Amino acid sequence: MTALVTLDDVRAARELLSGVVRETPMEPSRTLSAQLGGPVWLKCENLQRAGAYKVRGAYVRIARLSDAERARGVVAASAGNHAQGVALAATSLGARSTVFMPTGAPLPKIAATRGYGAHVELVGATVEEALVAASEFAERTGAVFIHPFDHPDVIAGQGTVALEILEQCPEVKTIIAGIGGGGLISGLAIAAKALRPDIRIIGVQAAGAAAVPPSLLAGHPVRLSETSTIADGIRVSIPGVLTFEHIAKTVDEVVTVTDEDISRALLALLERNKLLAEPAGAVGVAALMAEVVKVETPAVAVLSGGNIDPLLLLRVLEHGLAAAGRYQRFTVRCADRPGQLVRLLALIAENGANVLDVAHERYDARLPLGEVVVAFSVETRGKDHAERMVAALRAAGHTVTFD
Repeated sequence: MTALVTLDDVRAARELLSGVVRETPMEPSRTLSAQLGGPVWLKCENLQRAGAYKVRGAYVRIARLSDAERARGVVAASAGNHAQGVALAATSLGARSTVFMPTGAPLPKIAATRGYGAHVELVGATVEEALVAASEFAERTGAVFIHPFDHPDVIAGQGTVALEILEQCPEVKTIIAGIGGGGLISGLAIAAKALRPDIRIIGVQAAGAAAVPPSLLAGHPVRLSETSTIADGIRVSIPGVLTFEHIAKTVDEVVTVTDEDISRALLALLERNKLLAEPAGAVGVAALMAEVVKVETPAVAVLSGGNIDPLLLLRVLEHGLAAAGRYQRFTVRCADRPGQLVRLLALIAENGANVLDVAHERYDARLPLGEVVVAFSVETRGKDHAERMVAALRAAGHTVTFD
C-alpha cells in the first residue's frame, strides 16, 4: 500500500507557490449551465503561467530539492506542458534543466520550452521513448529526474487547483477534470474531499487512451498496447503507481469522450466563452456537453491547458465543425451535361448552404461514361440543415457520398 498525499501536503505546496503561479480565474458557462440546469464554471488553468497547471507540480518538486540536488540540474520528458512547467520552474529556482521531447512535438511547444530556459533534446517518436532517454541522462549525469505525475510533490502541487476552486466556488458539488497519468485528478480529489467529503470528483479520459478504467477493473495499473487521440496532453498508456492509488481511493467516477466530443468542446469554448484550450484541456467540458456523465450542479470543469499548435487548432476546428454538422465534405455523381455544375450550385444555395470549395472530376477511369464527380466543401447551420440539403440533392436524382 502506498501512502497518499494529504491536505496538509497540498496546503504546504500552496505556500511554496505563493507569488509564483497565478490564481487562475473561474468563468461561468451559460451554455453548459442551461444544458445542465444549474451553474457550471470553468477553472481557467489554460491562463496559468506556461499555459497549463503543470508548473504547479513542477515548481513544488524542484523547490523541495536540496541545494546539492539542484546544482546537479534537473531532467524531464514531455510532449509539451510538463516540459514548459519544468523549464519555467527550474529557471525560476536557478537550476539547469534538460528536457527530452519526441521528434514530433509541436514546434511552438519546443520553442516555448527553450524560451523558458531549458536545453531541449528531440528523441524518439513517443513520450515513452523520450522518458527512457531522460532516465538514461539522469543516471549518466546525476541530474534529478522530474516525473510528470507520479511523485507526491507533483501531486500536492497540482492539488492547489482544488483549494482555489473551493475558495472561488464554495458551494461546488462536482469537479470534473481530465486524466492522463493522473497527477491533476489525484491532487484535486485529495484536497477537495478532505475539505468537503460530499464533493464528487469525476475524471475524464480520451476514449483512444483510456488506461484508467481497465486498471481499476484489474486492481493495478494496466498498460494499453496502443493509444490514439488528438488530446496529446493526456495520451498516456499507463497510470502511475502512486496516482493509481489516489484515483482508486478518491475519484468517484471515470468516463471517456471521443475525439469528436473534444472537437465540439474546443469549438464551443472558442465561440461561446472566448477561451482557447488544447484538446487535453477541454475533455471535462466535452464530457459535460456530450452528457456521458450525470453531474450535480454547481459544477466546475478544469480547463487544464491552452497550449495548442496552431496547425492542430485549424484541423480540430474543422473537425469540430464537421462533428457539429456545420461543415460537410461530400461528392456528388451526376450526368456530364452543360450547366450541370451551375444547377448543383444553385440547388445547394437554394437550401441555404455556403459552398467553400468545389473540385470537378470527369476523367476518372472508374466513372461510367457520361458521368462526372463533383467534390464539395460546404458550410451549414447544423446537422438538421445539412440533412435537408443532402436530401434535396438526392431528391433531384444525384448520388451523394461522404468522405
